[in-house]
Amino acid sequence: WLWFLLSKPIFSLRNLSLMYFLCMLTDVDAVIVLTQTPPVHTVSTGQEVVLKCNIQRYDGNSVRWYKQVPGEAPQYVLRFSSDRFNSKSSSNIDYQFIIKQAETGDSAQYYCQTWDDSASAALIVTSNLPRPVLTVFPPSSAELQSNKASLVCLSILPSESKGFADVSWLAGGSPVSTGISTSTAVQQPDHTFQISSYLAIQTSDWNNDQVYTCRVSLGSQPDEQTEKNMTMSDCRIK
Repeated sequence: WLWFLLSKPIFSLRNLSLMYFLCMLTDVDAVIVLTQTPPVHTVSTGQEVVLKCNIQRYDGNSVRWYKQVPGEAPQYVLRFSSDRFNSKSSSNIDYQFIIKQAETGDSAQYYCQTWDDSASAALIVTSNLPRPVLTVFPPSSAELQSNKASLVCLSILPSESKGFADVSWLAGGSPVSTGISTSTAVQQPDHTFQISSYLAIQTSDWNNDQVYTCRVSLGSQPDEQTEKNMTMSDCRIK
């Protein structure tokens, strides 16, 4: 009987490969992708704040909320309601974190988290928030000798922003989703914050006078967004 078991393996190599493949598919399906909106939220002191989190699909685990001030470790905020905060859901995949009356100390990065993923959104609480100052630098002449080049957007954020901002790029008025590399905010001696963002572009598009736009958002409203355009024509010596 023992000889029979050894000479007749229960699982063939083909079956083992199939089982491994099915396990891999199961692991992929188990991943839940969280999204939190808006990426940056700006309110005045005393206002109510509502941050939204979508967990894509329900897996039986509840959502927890964390707060992280720059330079400090994340802190657990709540799972249920408290005197100043509230957490509720409109469905089993849509959750909200509510601050009843915002204070300046509430400015931070907020995370919604489930068992295997998390998403974050920044909150800025201030009574007066100056606009960022943007400078877009064109590709270097050495880069333009190749097929690829890069644009650089330097953003100077006001100290009241705490360094929170959402930097994005547009090409010809359409959002760009690839070829972007953005640094974290670095505080300067004058207490402002600096962020550098790089966009990889095709030299042919640049030579065709494509319009590139660097957009910095300190909130979800249009008046909380600052833009700066750059084209090849802007660099020509007049």
